[in-house]
Amino acid sequence: MSTIPADREDILRKPGFAHVATLGPRGEPQANPVWIDWDGEFLRFSQTRGRQKYRNLLRDDRISMSVQDPDDPYRYIEVRGRVESIAEDDGNAFIDRLAQRYIDQDRYPWAEPGEERIVIAVRPEHTTKQ
Repeated sequence: MSTIPADREDILRKPGFAHVATLGPRGEPQANPVWIDWDGEFLRFSQTRGRQKYRNLLRDDRISMSVQDPDDPYRYIEVRGRVESIAEDDGNAFIDRLAQRYIDQDRYPWAEPGEERIVIAVRPEHTTKQ
């Protein structure tokens, strides 16, 4: 059973940005906006192996995401959880699917040569909402 309240699940299905917070090497919070996908069980987002967020999650799998409703900025959900899995984004299929959803482009336009894309899946454990 999902910990996502039924009256907020729609926010996760809209093309809104999630502000993802992890803990840095000295315990300091580090937050960045990301595109997300919600399948009813896991929140997923894309990263590259070279980014600090990836290194943070390898060290400490706790994560928090705050997602505003793009149609009503006073409505949001915060999701806290742990990383369930980190998988290769073979052929950039996942980030390309997000690019289609968020910017109506078939391919992610900001891919860098040689970057290694991964898909991070988060299992929600706790939520707050407004």
